[in-house]
Amino acid sequence: MDQRRFRQVLLTLIKWLSHTTVFGQEYIPPTGSCIVAANHMSRFDVPVSFAMIGRDDVTGLAADKYRRYPFFSWFINAGGGIWIDRESADLNALRKAIKHLTNGGVLGIAPEGTRSKGGALLPAKSGIAYLAEKSKSPIVPMAISGTEIAMRELLNFRRPHVTIRIGKPFQLPPLDRKDRAASLQSNSDEIMCRIALLLPKKYHGAYADHPRLVELQAANTNNMT
Repeated sequence: MDQRRFRQVLLTLIKWLSHTTVFGQEYIPPTGSCIVAANHMSRFDVPVSFAMIGRDDVTGLAADKYRRYPFFSWFINAGGGIWIDRESADLNALRKAIKHLTNGGVLGIAPEGTRSKGGALLPAKSGIAYLAEKSKSPIVPMAISGTEIAMRELLNFRRPHVTIRIGKPFQLPPLDRKDRAASLQSNSDEIMCRIALLLPKKYHGAYADHPRLVELQAANTNNMT
């Protein structure tokens, strides 16, 4: 099954299984590379975000541990995902991701590096900023809410309400070569604050009252008046 057909099947299943609403889908560039950065609270996030990005050249990073589960392994392979060992510096996976981006594709990634079991944002890992720096790709923030209870709702034969908000693409500033580690973390936090901006406050977690988020909220308020 090619990726377009796979995505169409996914969209049909998502519409059948859930009430999913998407805002800002027009912010996904129709061509050219970009990194779609999304929060991660549920395994339901992966098929929903993959389907809603709406391009046939999208892939994503998937934790190696899911190779052990037949359904997840099949899903990731069918979607052309890139397996990554999150317990080490998996340079091979990073090279594949950078190559996909430099070839003009879309890469989906959760900057937190893992699922948030508490339903709120976790501190970002610096890998996403590294990929953005190496590929010179813009970042598209994607905020997903409602999936934290989606599996429970489905098991109780109820269709969960899921909301996806996509923000405008933005470019990260160049890294400060004098303090590369701090600059990578700062850029990763910038991405998370832009995701937080699209989420209700209860999801802000580690970024609640973050100075950069407060700044973005103030700018957003001014633009609306």
